[in-house]
Amino acid sequence: MGNRNERHVVPNSDGGWDSKKNNAQRASKHFDTKGEAMQWSREKAKQEKSELIPHKKDGTIQNPNSYGKDPNPPRDKN
Repeated sequence: MGNRNERHVVPNSDGGWDSKKNNAQRASKHFDTKGEAMQWSREKAKQEKSELIPHKKDGTIQNPNSYGKDPNPPRDKN
């Protein structure tokens, strides 16, 4: 997890999903489903103007979304 302002949705080893800020030791909040974690985390990312980075169960990144200053905006959004 990098140095920029990020919020990650990650699987919890004990089951369910966690919302974590980058470099955090503990989750901000725990959820039973990924959908609940994504909904809450999306609102937090908008408030924080941060990058929302969801992960799959295997840990790989899935469709990140920026709610702040995107360091790599899509070419059609410049």
